[in-house]
Amino acid sequence: MEFRGERFENVDLTGAFFSNVDLTGVRFRGALVADVTIDGWIKSLRVNDVDVGPLIEAELDRRYPDRAKMRPVDADGFRTAWAILERLWAETVAKASSLDPALLHMRVDGEWSFIETLRHLVFATDAWIRRVVLGDPSPWDPLDLPHDEMPDIPGVPRDLTARPSLDEVLALRADRMATVRSLIDDLTDEQLSAPTTPVLTPGYPESVSFTVGRCLSTILNEEWEHRLFAERDLLDLQ
Repeated sequence: MEFRGERFENVDLTGAFFSNVDLTGVRFRGALVADVTIDGWIKSLRVNDVDVGPLIEAELDRRYPDRAKMRPVDADGFRTAWAILERLWAETVAKASSLDPALLHMRVDGEWSFIETLRHLVFATDAWIRRVVLGDPSPWDPLDLPHDEMPDIPGVPRDLTARPSLDEVLALRADRMATVRSLIDDLTDEQLSAPTTPVLTPGYPESVSFTVGRCLSTILNEEWEHRLFAERDLLDLQ
């Protein structure tokens, strides 16, 4: 559903819920904004003529000291960032393992379950590392879970009914994380700016060239953000 360029006046949105919305270029005039929660990618957000985007980024970096390290500029920085993610995810998995296995298939506020989150990260690695960087035209596992906004693509699995065990998904995750670790261990600064060779078979992402650094940065962001989502939801499940 699209409302591009629409004008809304005298609209009561009290208690409304928006998910996967694009608010680029939206303007609010004479708005009452109280007790509002916004969770998403925020850039150049002006509130009463104050750009709060940089303030939000600074506060998030203050709360999570390792967050700034997820924006590396050289190969050593990527190795540091990946080691941090391995450590943090080990802690998160330990928390999840202490819960009733049935809870790990439960969604909180419509978000992915813990198992689904791990499946999505397997998909992200298959897409950006195995397909784009390593050139595998068919890197997918049947348990891969693409993001909801991605249209169905022939050959790319999306089994929304699968209920694998935690051990099954962790084994798959371990394999994919080892792939990333192997790539980063041998990474050089020169390789970060090197272009990838497009895989021409249908898949995700599109069949164009990216830099290796762009692909690895995407994985760092996916791993960082989804672990925070998982930690948030695990607290609600306890």
